[in-house]
Amino acid sequence: MPGPAGEKHHGLNLNDRRLLALTGVTKVESFDEHEIALATELGMLSVKGENLHIRHLDLEQGDLEMDGTIVTLSYQPEGRRKGRIGRLLR
Repeated sequence: MPGPAGEKHHGLNLNDRRLLALTGVTKVESFDEHEIALATELGMLSVKGENLHIRHLDLEQGDLEMDGTIVTLSYQPEGRRKGRIGRLLR
């Protein structure tokens, strides 16, 4: 639920490790069927799994829904990039 104006927010709802709904998404950094890297209002989020697909994306509202088999959810501190993109930008 959004807070006062200017306050950052981010939420997630995972059902049966198959459907993930996110709020507070600001950018999709990269995606394939094994990993989706996202920028959220509260830092970078990496979702790893199998057969991952983005079902719905609305960056204006900050909403994203994905399905597949979710194996790991991993947050990185704000300002830190991970993976191939992060190594290239160092």
